[in-house]
Amino acid sequence: MPEKYSILKDAAIQIGSGGSAGFVEVCIMYPLDVVKTRLQLQNKNMSRTDPHFYNGVIDCIVKMCRTEGPTSLWKGILPPILVETPKRAVKFFTFEQYKQFFLFGNTSSTPVTYSLAGLAAGVTEGVLVTPFEVVKVALQANKSKMKEVPSTLVVAREILHDGGIGKNGLFKGLVATAYRNGLFNMVYFGFYHSVKEYFSSYENQKAEFLRKLAIGFISGTLASCVNIPFDVAKSRIQGPQPEMGRIKYRTTFGSIMTIYKEEGYVALYKGLLPKILRLGPGGAIMLVVYEYLHAFLSEKLK
Repeated sequence: MPEKYSILKDAAIQIGSGGSAGFVEVCIMYPLDVVKTRLQLQNKNMSRTDPHFYNGVIDCIVKMCRTEGPTSLWKGILPPILVETPKRAVKFFTFEQYKQFFLFGNTSSTPVTYSLAGLAAGVTEGVLVTPFEVVKVALQANKSKMKEVPSTLVVAREILHDGGIGKNGLFKGLVATAYRNGLFNMVYFGFYHSVKEYFSSYENQKAEFLRKLAIGFISGTLASCVNIPFDVAKSRIQGPQPEMGRIKYRTTFGSIMTIYKEEGYVALYKGLLPKILRLGPGGAIMLVVYEYLHAFLSEKLK
């Protein structure tokens, strides 16, 4: 088989498997992302008597369904749907490429290889998804009933009109998004592949499936705990900032320090529970779907 054809085939398999895995994950787990964003956008100035103040995951889900309708839990899903296939395709494809780069002369990958490749893939992914994240957060933050919520295209046009393409517009929060995705993927891929290789696989297919699912769940959970402060900062930077026209959250570390000084360190972990509930099982779903699809496509495209 010509080398060029082999490279293109591998790329097609990685992109197809990664894109499909991401699409499946977002369709199943998306409502928890909406809940996470709503909790992260709450600050100390919000009254507890406000009908849109949420006391936790369940309270947020109940209030959103009651005041905005059950479909409000899928607010802003179009941008992730549009970007999810290329986003996850980029995530897994670039991870495989960076993995070769970070071998550092070794013949096989090490935990450092997996972690550095994950970090680089996450930063690359973050650059790609930032415009979609800006639009998504704007839609998720809208507390109107579903029929009153502007369309994705209208919101994107408003953001472009008000802030342009740069750091005040569609690429607002780029650095925070890159930190968030980079740290997540560093832990996610580093832990998953290192632990999966450390423990021997099972011959029984069901047991092997559950083994991969468990490692994927732990990987997603640990990665969520590590990157949550950057996720909160990203939500604050990209979300509405209604304080007399003053932009309070501009830079990543400046936002983290502001949140810490005004609301305490616990505020940096807002939305952690729905994030874990989404990205623990979501991470497991994504890795397992990717691996099984990768094996399936590799077999079919021999």
